[in-house]
Amino acid sequence: MIISHDVTGTGPAVVLLHSTVCDRRMWDPQLPALAAAGHRVVRCDLRGFGRTPVPDGPYNNAEDVLDLLDHLGVGQAALIASSGGGRVALEIAARRPERLTALALLCTALAGHQPSSGLSAFGDREDALLEAGDVAGATDLNVAAWLGPEADDATREKVREMQRNAFDVQLAAVEEFAQIRYDTDLSAVTARTLLVSGSHDFADFRQIAAHLSDRLPDARHLELPWAGHLPNLERPDAVNPILLGFLRETLTAG
Repeated sequence: MIISHDVTGTGPAVVLLHSTVCDRRMWDPQLPALAAAGHRVVRCDLRGFGRTPVPDGPYNNAEDVLDLLDHLGVGQAALIASSGGGRVALEIAARRPERLTALALLCTALAGHQPSSGLSAFGDREDALLEAGDVAGATDLNVAAWLGPEADDATREKVREMQRNAFDVQLAAVEEFAQIRYDTDLSAVTARTLLVSGSHDFADFRQIAAHLSDRLPDARHLELPWAGHLPNLERPDAVNPILLGFLRETLTAG
């Protein structure tokens, strides 16, 4: 199955991987800017998000993305990924480093990370609300947890819509299938990497960014003092120039 996607613009390919709070619509504020800068922009919905149905058997998100790139005839691409999408991007970068020209990770998750007490408490509260059938409450919990103080009401409503859709799609599944996991050898990553974190996010994600900046061969870490977990939605006016500048530097260096 080819996961749901859209393609905009022409030029060097940039693939956008969403957070597991959202779907590909989270990149609406970046799409016009990237296309105008001369990129072919590919957005996709991972399984169980947006317009991609839940999996019907064991699956692997990284392989889904690689299958999509093969389907579109994209040999190499820059990856820009948020949170859980960052974990997928890191797997691609480690398993298929020749496919990447650059890697930008916003508040990325990392396979094997042990959550802090604060992040664990959030997860426990979300589970309790869902088990009680309070999907609206779980949705509101996510909106409050993942957006920083710069997010306006329209952004909060957008995230609420995306998160509620994900809950509705996934909770309606008749059977849940596990994702096939592979070890991610960070030493295999060769792409130049930008790591962005937010001061208003859970400390876990700043720690992950700092850890990756030490482990990856060509990486730098930028912490945004105003940002929560979804800075590209909270202040696209600040994040778009950061992403465009990074892509421009990487293409020039390449």
